[in-house]
Amino acid sequence: MHLLKTTRNFVFLLAVAGSVASCSVFKKKKEKSTATGWNYNDRDQGNFTVAKPKDVATAPGLVFVQGGTFTMGAAQEDVMGDWNNIPRRVTINSFFIDKTEVANVHYKEYLYWLENVFGQAGMDSVVDQAKPDTLVWRSELAFNEPYVEYYFRHPSYNYYPVVGVSWKQATEYCIWRTDRVNEIELMKKGFLDPRNQIKKELNGAGQENFNTKAYLMGEYQATPGQKATSRNNPLKDAQGRPRTTVKLEDGMTFGDYRLPTEAEWEYAAYGYIMQNPQKKTKKGTRGEEVISNKQIYAWKNDGFDNLRYTKKSAFQGAFLANFKRGSGDNMGVAGGLNDNAAIPAEVTSFIPNGFGIYNMSGNVNEWVADVYRPITTAGDDDFNPYRGNVFQKVDVTGGAGNLRDEKGRIKMVPEEDSALRNRRNYQKSYAVNYLDGDSTSNVFYGYGVTTLISDKSKVYKGGSWNDRAYWLAPGARRFLEEDLSTSTLGFRCAMSHFGAAESTSRKAQNGTFFPARRNKR
Repeated sequence: MHLLKTTRNFVFLLAVAGSVASCSVFKKKKEKSTATGWNYNDRDQGNFTVAKPKDVATAPGLVFVQGGTFTMGAAQEDVMGDWNNIPRRVTINSFFIDKTEVANVHYKEYLYWLENVFGQAGMDSVVDQAKPDTLVWRSELAFNEPYVEYYFRHPSYNYYPVVGVSWKQATEYCIWRTDRVNEIELMKKGFLDPRNQIKKELNGAGQENFNTKAYLMGEYQATPGQKATSRNNPLKDAQGRPRTTVKLEDGMTFGDYRLPTEAEWEYAAYGYIMQNPQKKTKKGTRGEEVISNKQIYAWKNDGFDNLRYTKKSAFQGAFLANFKRGSGDNMGVAGGLNDNAAIPAEVTSFIPNGFGIYNMSGNVNEWVADVYRPITTAGDDDFNPYRGNVFQKVDVTGGAGNLRDEKGRIKMVPEEDSALRNRRNYQKSYAVNYLDGDSTSNVFYGYGVTTLISDKSKVYKGGSWNDRAYWLAPGARRFLEEDLSTSTLGFRCAMSHFGAAESTSRKAQNGTFFPARRNKR
């Protein structure tokens, strides 16, 4: 018995010694600065917190679009004679875009939030300004009155694209969506208290609602969640105490939802990744950088008639988009119904393109971010081209603690041109009309006198349920004033992608593809 105890004790001591030795041998080394030699995330050396480099997660509703070069502009004969989309080669960095158009139910969720947050706070004008114009359905010589009442509000149309929304309203929706997505993300991660947050906000919070930029700047005071105040909080200050608020450097928040630029939208519409032959290598798959055919519409060329499904199946001969085939023909003959929709169809109707995106051709036109100009080659950048920049800074005239506007957002003002004189990349904050009327472009826009184009003219693309096939080409473009709307015009959101263009996420790298099938409606 004594010998047995001695043996057990000896084994125990060996185990303890082994565990201590293993701890010293296999202890994880602190990440060290290659510039100074100081450790990161080390309490004994100042606790400078450095988040691990990681791929940007895909936010709700979005799909990853791997960037690249493509020929932007006309893909067919310019039958309108506008010549406002001269082909040119550009490069688009990787980004995210909505899988579908924003649907009625998504926009109703937005209005519901506004009514509870601002309506109860006596700020009804905020709610009224966001409501879509349902009167866009009216026509003097058509019986469309039922759509005025039913299209937006009735559950039957929940997942149909929202229309009657102006460019300004679509932009406001993007800002709201950014805040709600980041708010729920911080709740899930335990840095915001869910009960307090939701109860406070939906009970007429008004200005005191969550705004991402205001939170990151410390202008929005939130009740910390359980994770933020616990010892398990990975965020620490210089003294090693849990840090209750998240910073942009922590990588815990998503980027901003926004309208896609015209170039991004057009690039995403083509879905060229499906035309790039893939081959397997030891490091994975890579493309041959070959585009076999210039597409006309948002799906790969497959047969002579690009508007129809050509492969042998039950859907052979069916239309690939919701559009108007000819005068008086919005959906074909009863029993056939070539596109099953007299007006917009559900946002997941028809076959998605190479990036897994639905209805980039047809259904409803879509707002993009750009200001419209008919001459698109004069001085345009060939990397991420975009017209519409107004460079801004935070308005600090109110002092710390008073940087938010009546909607709870950080107040921004254009930069003073006097402060930009010594800059080489830009000298004016207002770049919307850049190169207009100078010696290079020799173009002048006299709004209401010689042209209908102004700085408030915004581009829309894609074609709609009431458009002929010509407008379904991603290269086609039209414009409308930013405060107007129609029954044929909706929108979808986009988000910038940060980091490696090919994305380190396996799911994103391969693209988000969907089965090549026609959804049942």
